[in-house]
Amino acid sequence: MSANGSNRRRAENTPIGREIGPSAENGLLRMRELAEASGVPAPTIKHYLREGLLPEPVKTSRNMAYYPPEFVDRIKLIKRLQEERYLPLKAIKDVLDLRERSRTSAAEVRKRFGVPKEVLDRLAELEVLTPNSRGYSPSDVTIIEAISRFRAGGYDEQIGFTVYDTLRYKVALEELARQEVDVVMERLAGEVPPERVVEMLEAGAEPLKDLIAALHTKLMVAELERRS
Repeated sequence: MSANGSNRRRAENTPIGREIGPSAENGLLRMRELAEASGVPAPTIKHYLREGLLPEPVKTSRNMAYYPPEFVDRIKLIKRLQEERYLPLKAIKDVLDLRERSRTSAAEVRKRFGVPKEVLDRLAELEVLTPNSRGYSPSDVTIIEAISRFRAGGYDEQIGFTVYDTLRYKVALEELARQEVDVVMERLAGEVPPERVVEMLEAGAEPLKDLIAALHTKLMVAELERRS
């Protein structure tokens, strides 16, 4: 069969707008590769797909599909929540849906906040931002907005402020987040239905943010006074 015939058949089986060719396949994973990279068997991954815990893959035919590399971390998270936190798949789906809700495209973020692409890319390399193929999460957008306001106020590279300054906050908050999750799971796991845990986490997000902001301001003022 000619190469043109093979290419034509591939085009006929490819959904409009989702053409898969040698360049488009770069970075995408077959199911076998996805299972190897995530450490989770293919039948389990297919079950996650049926339950709606993973987005639809890029399908090139009835029996062939490709998966974005960010599926690897998502699958690992699902498995960890199952095995370490004993959450049912429905509750895990709720948690993942919260993370994915209202993503904003990279183009829209650059247009809205004026943060240079190289700054956004560097923040992603530092894992301060975690965009995927659908864009930035609401938390990412809030971080980008804050950085945009810092830059507008004069906190820029010309006086020594760089994206690396965000790392001190990331490192400090990572330990806090670990302790918070440990406390929540210790006190609520097995005592409160998983769906209620998700509701409580949602309800506590805003007051926790206000608490941390107020404590940070209080401690900053106290430290300045101590040094003066």
